[in-house]
Amino acid sequence: MLFKLDDRAKQEKPMMSQRFSYATGALVMAVTVGVLAFAASSSAQAGTVWLCKPGIKSNPCAVSMGNTAVYSDRTTKKETTAVPKSPPVDCFYVYPTVSNQTTGNANLRIDPEEIAVAQSQASRFQAKCKIYAPMYRQLTRSSSMLHAGTPTTPADMELPYTDVKAAWKEYLSKYNKGRGVILIGHSQGTANLTRLVKEEIDPASSVRRKLVSAMLIGGAVLVPEGKDVGGSFQHIPPCRAANQTHCVIAYNSYLTAPPANGQFGITLKPGMRVLCVNPNALAAGATGSALPYLPASRLAPVLSAAGFAAPSTQWVSLPGMYSTQCKSNATHTWLQVSDIGPAGDPRPHLTQSLGPAWGMHMTDISLNLGSLVSLAGKQSAAWKP
Repeated sequence: MLFKLDDRAKQEKPMMSQRFSYATGALVMAVTVGVLAFAASSSAQAGTVWLCKPGIKSNPCAVSMGNTAVYSDRTTKKETTAVPKSPPVDCFYVYPTVSNQTTGNANLRIDPEEIAVAQSQASRFQAKCKIYAPMYRQLTRSSSMLHAGTPTTPADMELPYTDVKAAWKEYLSKYNKGRGVILIGHSQGTANLTRLVKEEIDPASSVRRKLVSAMLIGGAVLVPEGKDVGGSFQHIPPCRAANQTHCVIAYNSYLTAPPANGQFGITLKPGMRVLCVNPNALAAGATGSALPYLPASRLAPVLSAAGFAAPSTQWVSLPGMYSTQCKSNATHTWLQVSDIGPAGDPRPHLTQSLGPAWGMHMTDISLNLGSLVSLAGKQSAAWKP
């Protein structure tokens, strides 16, 4: 389950025991956008299939920005966010493991899962950047660490990166035109972007200058113990101020300290740690308030169970519910998520839907989306060609 109602609130209102079922465990949700059909690709790819790109029809990264802020005292507030016609920079987004196709690698057909995750994770960045999001032949849920069934064909482990790299090169040659770019990835998307930064961006100063920042979330960006560079990247440090550019934001979030078998925030490489940068307070060790944004369609059932009116906006935000701080122990480094809402808070609470070992992986971005978008704006304003 992805959301639950606070136990204290359920004691006050028994009907609140209804919960939202996160049936697939991979960001699959009902969407109103029609499925865009593309032919399956062989190992050769003629050109990038764009999930999101300025000007394309039925762009899932161009949905409404209308939001309903839901507060612990049961009040709500409708909000609007302007989308500029010409934002100053671009965003290059690579989505996580979502494909329910039965083969080892997904083809390049745009299915509801890719539409939904682009809306959920990337579309709010349209307030700060032009969004480019390539389809890629990712490892499907059945061939990934989710182990959701047995794939009908073997997985080609290089295909995902091959596609992401080709899309990046196409973006640079056709669309960049000297603009700054923010990289945004999650999970499998982050794994591929981390490799892209290591091989294509970090070593080349001319390309590195284009990098506003890299938001590499739910992955494993490595740094040496006590240092900021020298692990995954040699020249790109963590972001420690909102006006810092050419830097990286990376974290893996947990509601409780990761167990020994925690899947994220751990590395077996001697002398290395997995980087944690708190997007809500960039200074090392600082604590900050998170601002979750989630599609209203995902929250509607639990909001209704809690006695809230159905939101009429695309989005719902949950202010004043969580704070975050980077922490570490002998094995893991993680973004600690703490509930700071009042007792009996009636709003739906995020959960570790895949269990303690996975932490908050499924909502890594949604949990901090308000701060991530705000940072994108501040960093793009500070970026200089």
